[in-house]
Amino acid sequence: MFERIGIPYAADIFNFVILTAILSAANSGLYASGRMLWSLSNEKTLPACFARLTRCGIPLIAISVSMLGGLLALASSIVAPDTVYVALSAISGFAVVAVWLSICASHIAFRRHHLRSGRSLSELNYRAPWFPFTPIAGFLLCLLACIGLAFDPAQRIALWCGLPFVAMCYAGYYFTQRQQTRELPEELDNVT
Repeated sequence: MFERIGIPYAADIFNFVILTAILSAANSGLYASGRMLWSLSNEKTLPACFARLTRCGIPLIAISVSMLGGLLALASSIVAPDTVYVALSAISGFAVVAVWLSICASHIAFRRHHLRSGRSLSELNYRAPWFPFTPIAGFLLCLLACIGLAFDPAQRIALWCGLPFVAMCYAGYYFTQRQQTRELPEELDNVT
């Protein structure tokens, strides 16, 4: 459009801006993914190799595995755009909604627990405006988005892929916590 009205190099400038934004988003996603693997490894949810840091404090293995996952996802958009890539996109989209559902539910549960433990709201450094309306509205809107997926044939795959993925994450967490609970008494026996 800008080229048609006579602004030279407008398309190139916009392409540069879009490419810069994409690289910035990819960089922040890689950072977040690497730190998440590092954090999960520190919590003994993932193997210890992900928690290793270089001398500069960089979780190189975690970042490398994250980069490999990103490259495989990118390759799937070229090799299998109508199958694997759609499933990966559906899982990531569903995961975002599931995370916000969890955040809203956690906020409500946290405030309730905080008050039941005899503490006052003035002790909180930050209080969400319009509580409890805000987290309830957020929860219901996210839930509505999930229900809406079931009625859209093009987006239904998000439920078919996302629900089992979330269930596998919870199962993985359950089993790692159970394993840690079993190992703790053994460690205590070895100490005594």
